[in-house]
Amino acid sequence: MRITIRFFAAARDLVGCDAVERDLPPHATVADLKATLAAEFPALATLLRHSMIAVGHDYAADAFVLADGNEVAVIPPVSGG
Repeated sequence: MRITIRFFAAARDLVGCDAVERDLPPHATVADLKATLAAEFPALATLLRHSMIAVGHDYAADAFVLADGNEVAVIPPVSGG
């Protein structure tokens, strides 16, 4: 299945682009996606542990099963004031 992953803030800086498309096996979960991204972008691995993942317009837990065509957002923690 093919999904689109969008990166925001520090995640975008570490990956070096706003979005990528990736093929994942059927029934892949958010946890599987995180593992795939950490392997492809090692600098992102630590940040992924603290980031929220949104599928469509809703946050998704690691056990959430992805579907073909999903748009996923990697949203790192935000600080500032």
